[in-house]
Amino acid sequence: MTTNARFAVGDLVHHRLFDYRGAIVDVDPCLMLSDEWYDTVARSRPPKDRPWYRVLVHDAYHETYVAERNLEPDPSGDPIRHPSIETCFRSFTDGHYLTAERTN
Repeated sequence: MTTNARFAVGDLVHHRLFDYRGAIVDVDPCLMLSDEWYDTVARSRPPKDRPWYRVLVHDAYHETYVAERNLEPDPSGDPIRHPSIETCFRSFTDGHYLTAERTN
């Protein structure tokens, strides 16, 4: 399956439903978690066959797994505060995080 993701690792995003900012740390071409997880957690029933993203949540200690349709670009351009930022990225430039090596 070939799916073009709207966002890439290092992009800043805003969650449309839960109103939080974050940084993309991984991109999956489709849902990679179990149907049980989807049935329990993904209450808005976003498409399983579209991209899903791991997101470090601003001013939090956790990350989320989010369907593409629930994300939009974060226009603030401001870095996020998260304890894993420095292990995931090497720098922040022009509103985007840069990784040390290329990821998917």
